[in-house]
Amino acid sequence: MSPSRISRRQFHRSLAAGAATVCLPALGQGAWPAKPIRIVVPYTPGGFTDQMARLVQPGLQARLGQSVVIDNKPGANSLIGVDAVAKAPPDGSTFGVVIAAYAANTTLYPKLPYDPAKDLVGVSLLGVSPLLAAVNNDAPFKTAKELIDYARANPGKVSFGSSGNGSAAHLTTELWKAQTRTYMVHVPYRGAVPALTDLLGGQIQLFFDAPTGLINQGKAGKVRLIGVASDRRLPAVPDVPTFIEQGFANFTGSTWAGVLAPAGTPRDIVQRMSDELARIIRSDETRARLDAMGTFAAGSTPQEFDAFIAAETRKWGDVIRTAGVKAD
Repeated sequence: MSPSRISRRQFHRSLAAGAATVCLPALGQGAWPAKPIRIVVPYTPGGFTDQMARLVQPGLQARLGQSVVIDNKPGANSLIGVDAVAKAPPDGSTFGVVIAAYAANTTLYPKLPYDPAKDLVGVSLLGVSPLLAAVNNDAPFKTAKELIDYARANPGKVSFGSSGNGSAAHLTTELWKAQTRTYMVHVPYRGAVPALTDLLGGQIQLFFDAPTGLINQGKAGKVRLIGVASDRRLPAVPDVPTFIEQGFANFTGSTWAGVLAPAGTPRDIVQRMSDELARIIRSDETRARLDAMGTFAAGSTPQEFDAFIAAETRKWGDVIRTAGVKAD
């Protein structure tokens, strides 16, 4: 039939068929995921990073209709696991969960096995966990102001612990020292648990850490919580004021968790994963669990997470250079 004699019904059917053909590439990605998804956690099981990955795992499996496997690859302050993500095929089958150390490592290590700007892309910021500051019950100070007054009057007599050189706990305390013009001695540990043990025992007097490790200790009266490094209080410990409320303007420090993908992963897959993670993170059930952990729910776009990482890299890079922090 010639174009001049085509019927109106046939014309509209032709338009519909053409539209379907144009949409085929996007619909083709609807087959994703065609195989199990691996989420690499560059730390041992049980820690904050692992908890965040397992928090979203069931929801992802339900929403994507595919198995989601957590693959713990600890070592070298997360470099081993992150490198595994960076070098994975960019087919949407591998993602990774990182925390604040990922941003700090860019400055902390002169040579990385991957290029953060070229080998990885942001998917979504899952949550932000402002650090809590705790002091030993027998320490000669009970508030943040008393701690600063004591540290200024007794340079070097206050020791603070961290989960390792360049950790969020270490860098946040270095920022605190710089802003308060105090000198305190850093005692690095291989993890938060031994640092907390020595805080309880009085070997160190101060410890900034993720809320998950300190909330219960504070509620049990085993340590004294003196402040939250955030612009808002934590629902889990509403009686603990922020440092900003106590007169320490703009002092914030946190760990956080977010999802990355290998560079080259199709943008529609990255966007779909980001959307699903945001729905899970923002659900009432997940928010309640995050509140109990002392973590604020996020759920960002890929572009927002990339910008967040860039800002964190600049912030902690400045702290590392100013304090002369070196990797272990």
